[in-house]
Amino acid sequence: MKIKYLLIILFFIACSDDDTTIDNPPIDIPIETPEPLYFPPISGTIWETTTPSSLNWDLTKLEELYTYLETKNTKGFIILENGKIVVEKYFNGHSQDENWTWFSAVKSLTATAIGVAQDEEIININNKTSDYLGNNWSSLTEEQQGLITVKHHLSMTTGLVNNQANPIAWTCTIPLCMQYDADAGTQWNYHQGAFTQLQNMLSQNTGMDFKEYIKTRILDKIGITGSWNSFLAANIFSSNTRGMARFGLLSLNKGTWDETEIVNEDYFNEMTNTSQNYNKAYGYLWWLNGKESFLTPDSPDLNSGKLVPNAPNDMFAALGANDQKIYVIPSLNMVVVRCGESAGNEQLANSSFDNELWGKINEVLN
Repeated sequence: MKIKYLLIILFFIACSDDDTTIDNPPIDIPIETPEPLYFPPISGTIWETTTPSSLNWDLTKLEELYTYLETKNTKGFIILENGKIVVEKYFNGHSQDENWTWFSAVKSLTATAIGVAQDEEIININNKTSDYLGNNWSSLTEEQQGLITVKHHLSMTTGLVNNQANPIAWTCTIPLCMQYDADAGTQWNYHQGAFTQLQNMLSQNTGMDFKEYIKTRILDKIGITGSWNSFLAANIFSSNTRGMARFGLLSLNKGTWDETEIVNEDYFNEMTNTSQNYNKAYGYLWWLNGKESFLTPDSPDLNSGKLVPNAPNDMFAALGANDQKIYVIPSLNMVVVRCGESAGNEQLANSSFDNELWGKINEVLN
């Protein structure tokens, strides 16, 4: 940690009977300045590390955390502190070079790409969806469809019928699947097909397929290699665990990689704050901790309290099915990544595993 000394000269003037002035000598007071955030090279395997012991972490509890992660079907697990790797572990036959699916954590990556397209003046999130997909992208009336903007897709408030019980209807994006349930902006519903329309907007308006656009505008610039495949009508991205950590590090630095701005900070701040009044724990395809209530993808019931009670209030997260996790914690200057099979409570985004895991992490951090 770099220490900078600021010379503070204090003058104490004492008035005596003969008006004599006494000057005290200067005092050197050490002032701590934060260490610059570290970014690994774009290519290669070099990534600076920090030891848990140097951070005064509880090494016994860390071993217990490893055992817990392995029993919970974890494949890869990384903790970054100030950009440097403190923990990198692989379990259950996984390795550093092996890819694993992000599932819905890719929603947060897509939201970032929409911000890039807005920076390039290709898409304006306040404009109507029909401006980018044409007038026949849904089965809604012209009046109903005209209420839906790009921002409604980002915030999961399109008002489209959300049929999670039917995976084909839930994921597809043909007009027949885009049906009216309520006016846009009047309810929150976690809708896969409505999300995928954002990727379609990129493909139809940037001059390239959305996969290539995300690759050239984000992934290549921060050193992530990966691949896409499709399940039903959903587009699924996979990378190694370090790739997930790189995206988390970009997000920790509010959209700038080292000195290269990927997406402007104003949009990034908007993206990672409450986007509507129905689910306070949801931004633009990012999950937010520390709010007074939250909704989950699979239930209309409002839950009181924080999304992850054991986690820091300022944490925001990219979450995917089967417990794919990219946690970003600005107050700790930390990124935590977990990928693998379901830890036991299969849900689309958050699950009870989040809180259990953070309980274990807190024990390590003391």
